[in-house]
Amino acid sequence: MSIDGTSDAGRDLALRIATFKAQTLAELTGGGKTGSSEGFGALLSSLKGGTAAVDSMAGSSGVQGLSPTGRNEALFDPESAYRMMSEINYRNVLYKGQFAELSQMQTSLETVAAAGTALGSVDAGSSDEAIRQKLAQFVSDYNTWRAGFDEDMQQGGILADTQAAQVAGYELEQSVENPFNGADLGLRGMPDLGLSIDPVTKQAVLDEAALSRALQQNREGVVATVQQFSGNFVKSAELLTSSNNFFDRQLDNLSRAITYIADNQSSLQQEFGLGDTYQPKGKLAAALAAYERMLA
Repeated sequence: MSIDGTSDAGRDLALRIATFKAQTLAELTGGGKTGSSEGFGALLSSLKGGTAAVDSMAGSSGVQGLSPTGRNEALFDPESAYRMMSEINYRNVLYKGQFAELSQMQTSLETVAAAGTALGSVDAGSSDEAIRQKLAQFVSDYNTWRAGFDEDMQQGGILADTQAAQVAGYELEQSVENPFNGADLGLRGMPDLGLSIDPVTKQAVLDEAALSRALQQNREGVVATVQQFSGNFVKSAELLTSSNNFFDRQLDNLSRAITYIADNQSSLQQEFGLGDTYQPKGKLAAALAAYERMLA
């Protein structure tokens, strides 16, 4: 027995149970990143020395064994356990918001792919002005897509820690700047045509003066480069949303995490306390509302 009256075996069992639950959540959401498993780990470390026993008396919280303030006072450190449940409550909201935003992002990639497909109509008979207009339209469509999710993908954004969103942004950016399109005709990709990605804003930019020079110097190469870029860009967009690829896997992980929390919420609350209810604001609140509409 220890000085606080609980056995070493009891403390270790409590920690093992808590660790297992946290790891399960981390694995379901592709853990290993900051914000997935590490946040739980920090809270769990302070639970060592506690016991998983639950008081047989019910508090006013409505969950058996909890105090009127929603804590499990039978634990060695009920406050840390309560904070852990607060974190789970937050993640329950976050994962639903991420699911809604990723679903929307996946659908919107079809629009981006269509923009790339439209460039495939450029041929030797296209006028310089027609080529310029098609490239300008692509830039507009690409930037609309990027701007719609850029805030989400920034540090602290809803999709900041989701692999599918980050890969989508990176892969399409790399596709635009691929230097091998048109290489067989002396050009180094779309940047030689004046189309590039701003390194700071991540928006597509069309330098019309550079495009005019390229058309004057190597019109055949420009047409071939645009055609090659069109095909490769569309392939990149379609690959991202193909069956069992990044988006499907991420959405499946989120769905299983949401289900896990829903199925185990009562037992988690009984062991760790109620935790604070998380009230989302701004973009996350809108994403949560979108998720709820998806279920309606």
